[in-house]
Amino acid sequence: MKLIPSLLLGAAALMPAAAATAAPATYDLDPSHTYPSFEADHFGGLSTWRGKFNQSRGVVVLDREARTGTVEVTVDINSVDFGHDEMNQHAVAPDIFDAAKYPTATFKGKFTKFDGDRPKEATGDLTLRGVTRQVKMDIDDFKCIDHPMQKREVCGADVSTKFSRKDFGLTFGLDMGFKPEVELEIQVEAVRRP
Repeated sequence: MKLIPSLLLGAAALMPAAAATAAPATYDLDPSHTYPSFEADHFGGLSTWRGKFNQSRGVVVLDREARTGTVEVTVDINSVDFGHDEMNQHAVAPDIFDAAKYPTATFKGKFTKFDGDRPKEATGDLTLRGVTRQVKMDIDDFKCIDHPMQKREVCGADVSTKFSRKDFGLTFGLDMGFKPEVELEIQVEAVRRP
């Protein structure tokens, strides 16, 4: 008869520990393994220009058990890199990104779709060149591991979306036949806080 109370006490002692593991986890984007890259049209199909941003930071809060979480990312516009110095300089000028006036782009959203405990979609506000629009980000290849070098959990994914740059006031070249559609692809890794 003493066994049942002992089991109940043991189960009660384990409950706070189980609740702690189910709590949301916070991850910091690893700037050396996170690169927002993009594709945009050049002269109405003459070629496709590709570039990336070399500096970004952000925080992800994820509760896989509850299937909830938030994402906040900031990108340094001056870190734009087409692999072409003249294009890099023109991209930050007032007629394109206007980095002096709008030095960052941001995305603030929440996870809106899961496959089991893996996030598959995030929806939120993308702010670019001072204009904010809602976008949906598709999340592929989401994976978390105990990183052998970081000695902490690290999660990674490939994230993508499409939008019209015209909606954000990025109108350079549209009068010359450039298409406004932009494909954004982000390779992202984030390190769990201790």
